[in-house]
Amino acid sequence: MCDIILKLGLKAKFEKMTIYISHSTKFDFQKELYIPIRKQFKDLEHTFILPHEEAEALYNSHELFFSGKCDLVIAEVSYPSTGQGIELGWANAKQIPIACIHKKDSDLSKSLSIISKRFLSYTSRDDMIGDITTILKQYES
Repeated sequence: MCDIILKLGLKAKFEKMTIYISHSTKFDFQKELYIPIRKQFKDLEHTFILPHEEAEALYNSHELFFSGKCDLVIAEVSYPSTGQGIELGWANAKQIPIACIHKKDSDLSKSLSIISKRFLSYTSRDDMIGDITTILKQYES
């Protein structure tokens, strides 16, 4: 399985986290999600798992979640996806915190409110990065 894990160095006093970025494959996630995350958070020590960075092959998120090695899931939920729903169900079953981000005015699945109480909407890449920064600040320590 080809996957890439971005190890990012932290300058603050926060504990290192492993963060899984969950998303649908129904949009250009490389350009809209991965590149901005890599660019903005390159100086953090957290490990960001971007499941389709190198290949579109399935990433074994079940194994990651059930190993206890994931601290936080940030889910881009603008595009409903059965596969992402299954993945978020696994994270929820293991009580991994799930924070959802989405494009403003997206038609979100009502089921998401069962697995997360944290939803942030964005209108631009900068807003999205701001939302992720807000989420990280809430879970760091």
